[in-house]
Amino acid sequence: MSVTAQSVADLPEHASGTSAFGWWGMVWLIATETMLFGALIASYFYLRFKSAPVWPPDGIEVPSLELPLIMSAILLSSSIPVHIAERGIKRGSQSALRFGLLGGFVLGAVFLTLQLAVEYPEKLAEFGPTTNAYGSLFFSLTGMHGLHVLIGLVLSLWTQIRAWKGAFSGTRHLTVQNFTLYWHFVDVVWVAVLSTLYLSPNF
Repeated sequence: MSVTAQSVADLPEHASGTSAFGWWGMVWLIATETMLFGALIASYFYLRFKSAPVWPPDGIEVPSLELPLIMSAILLSSSIPVHIAERGIKRGSQSALRFGLLGGFVLGAVFLTLQLAVEYPEKLAEFGPTTNAYGSLFFSLTGMHGLHVLIGLVLSLWTQIRAWKGAFSGTRHLTVQNFTLYWHFVDVVWVAVLSTLYLSPNF
């Protein structure tokens, strides 16, 4: 069947959300990454219950909650300006988009800095990724999540550059939607990591 000129004219110029192939691509990427984190978390609990009742093993201290909770507040709050950015561009607000993305970027960068410059030196003074299975899983989970935060920051920077060049509008914002989806995923995964590595050994 041939495509008529009228049917071509009826096609949307810009797709977004569930009508865009790019949006579904991000959804499938997130689904794949969710399985990866799920496997790591399942491995952690398997080893924990095999090693019960002593956990963490080999005299490693139960994780302190002060720094992880501060980091959590910073990272989870970063979803607020990112959400504002997405909502803003849907209304055609360039300022909400630009400053919302910037706010989320700054908070995400602070989280990653605290992890690399404060938490990791403290942990490495006590144990490392090759000390035992606990150390391997701790650094695998937090490192994998940190890598995803870094990727999110790179995506945010790319989106911000395009935003300041006026690439997005109320009808053209798929990149913003995909980035927002990814960033919320990073936050949700951190809740799972926090609950697994930090909260569960304390209760």
